Amino acid sequence: MNQNGAGIRFEHVGVTYPNGYSGLRDVDLAIAPGEMVAVVGLSGAGKSTLVRTINGLVPITSGEITVGDVGLHGLHGARLRRLRSEVGMVFQSFNLAKRTTVLNNVLMGRLHGTSAWRTLLAAWRKDDIELAMRALERVEIVQKAYANASELSGGQQQRVAIARALAQRPKVILADEPTASLDPPTSHVVMRDLQRINAELGITVVVNLHFLDLARRYGQRLIGLRAGEIVYDGQGTDADESVFEAIYGRSLTAEDVLPSQPVELS
Repeated sequence: MNQNGAGIRFEHVGVTYPNGYSGLRDVDLAIAPGEMVAVVGLSGAGKSTLVRTINGLVPITSGEITVGDVGLHGLHGARLRRLRSEVGMVFQSFNLAKRTTVLNNVLMGRLHGTSAWRTLLAAWRKDDIELAMRALERVEIVQKAYANASELSGGQQQRVAIARALAQRPKVILADEPTASLDPPTSHVVMRDLQRINAELGITVVVNLHFLDLARRYGQRLIGLRAGEIVYDGQGTDADESVFEAIYGRSLTAEDVLPSQPVELS
């Protein structure tokens, strides 16, 4: 399952929503292939907007985003679907089909390369099933392959969502606040999964996070957003309290860091 990540480049990117609100303002950013980047900022700073522009979920209104060698501005139809097949997405709310098995949920990551009749009959190819099982092994939840998704805890569901994204064989994985609804130990488990996938497979990972300590610990690089603009771009380990005050416009509070609890390994 070894694969290479894609580079991502923002060039003077702006996003203005129909109500006139500016989600991003003149953003210039280059993410190298295989890099793991954490994006932080207050609610409304543009974190989710930035992540969701990379696969076209949020259309840009000015500038250009290039993923690999594909430009997103004006991309639609089959070309947009092709790009999205190479960009896995992990959501805060998991977005699993609760009434079917974990394995079937992961196999949804193979829909872009599967004929309609196979999808309707759940007649998955043997190679796709093997790929899905390997994805579940990578997030250490293969033992739940034949359980219904509804039987899983929140942390287990998020790991299935990561496996589903991984089953796409993506060049980029985007994670939009993947730990927001999880307890502290499980948050670390999920972030370690993403970190390991990045390190072992070379997939580019872009994750937006609310908790600053998670961002510093797991992001090779930290991007700070404020009012749709990049106000910090550097190593997470270099981001001290003064940097975070510049990003957040205020002193840190207890709500900005993960509650202190022992970290479990599974």
